[in-house]
Amino acid sequence: MNSEFIIAVHALVFLYHKQEVVASDVLAENVCTNPVCIRKVMGKLKKAGLVDTKEGASGGYRLCRDGADCTLQSVGEALGTEFVKATWTSGNADKECMICSGMAKIIDEMASDINKLCREYMEKLTVADIERKVLASKSENTQDSSIMKIL
Repeated sequence: MNSEFIIAVHALVFLYHKQEVVASDVLAENVCTNPVCIRKVMGKLKKAGLVDTKEGASGGYRLCRDGADCTLQSVGEALGTEFVKATWTSGNADKECMICSGMAKIIDEMASDINKLCREYMEKLTVADIERKVLASKSENTQDSSIMKIL
C-alpha cells in the first residue's frame, strides 16, 4: 500500500462518519497530513466518482455514495494502487544459469498473484466496515474487532 491509498481510506471513512461537507484543511488535520496531499488524493477520488466537491467558503468534500457501497478495491482502482510491488529482483535474464535468468520473472508473477489476492480481499471491505472497526476498537466492550471478522 502506498500513502495515497492510506490517505484516501482515512479521508473517506472520516467523510462517511461526518456525513457532511468537510474542508480540505479539516480533512488534512484529521488524516495528519497537509492539505496539498489531501487535495491531490481527493482530486483522483472525485474523478472516479467517489467524492463530490462543493465550492466556496463552506466548501469541501463529501462522499458520493453510501459507505457500505464503497469498496476499498474501488479506492485502489481510483488511485492506481499496486498493493504489492517488487522494487528489485535478483538475477539477470541474460545469464546462462537457469536460476539466475529465471528468478525475476517468477518474482514478478508472485507479486502479480499477491496483488490479485489483495484486490479480491479489498473488494470485500467497505468504508462502512472500516468505520465500524475503528469505532469498535475504541469501545471497551469489544471482544474481537479483527478485520477478518468483518469478512
